[in-house]
Amino acid sequence: MSVLQKLILASGSPRRVELLQQAGIEPDSLLPTEIDETPRRAEHPRSLAKRLSVQKAEAAFEAQREQPEQKRAFILAADTVVSVGQRILPKTEMVDEASSALRLLSGRSHRVHSGICLVTPKGQFRQRMVESRVRFKRLGAEEIEAYLASGEWRGKAGGYAIQGLAGTFVIKLVGSYSNVVGLPLYETVSLLVGEGFHVHQSWLGKPGRV
Repeated sequence: MSVLQKLILASGSPRRVELLQQAGIEPDSLLPTEIDETPRRAEHPRSLAKRLSVQKAEAAFEAQREQPEQKRAFILAADTVVSVGQRILPKTEMVDEASSALRLLSGRSHRVHSGICLVTPKGQFRQRMVESRVRFKRLGAEEIEAYLASGEWRGKAGGYAIQGLAGTFVIKLVGSYSNVVGLPLYETVSLLVGEGFHVHQSWLGKPGRV
């Protein structure tokens, strides 16, 4: 007899939901958390992604204790940080922030760090860290202005979304594409399966897709 399992995604990100759905996983609920994402002084981008993913998982873990129907659920949290060298690029909310980020990324390589944190039904915390390297072509002023006008940059780490128009800027990608989108699927699924979540059960009986 199969055991009913629940998964809480500690995020309100449509991109992360879509990536999980791509892997055949439908979160039972979304539990966005409010934490201070300000980097600490001299904090390394990788360390920031790791710390924030854990803090999001901890906040969701505490919140779900108040919801009896969610007890003994798996909780998945993630955070993505874009950096050029040791410089951390913010999630852009203002057009001038996005413009600065794009001009910095133009013609050079940057790194995308993701921290994943899974809380098991027994309250154990499991982590993974993933890094991808992305190189942009040199962007002209017209391209930057047109991309800013599209609005795709809003709320995105580094001021761009690779799954959208900015995919045309990428010359080279080393590592996980889904990591750059917002959730590295290989590592996420491996983590879930390793902790006993029945990821592949939902694949059974699915009609073939082209």
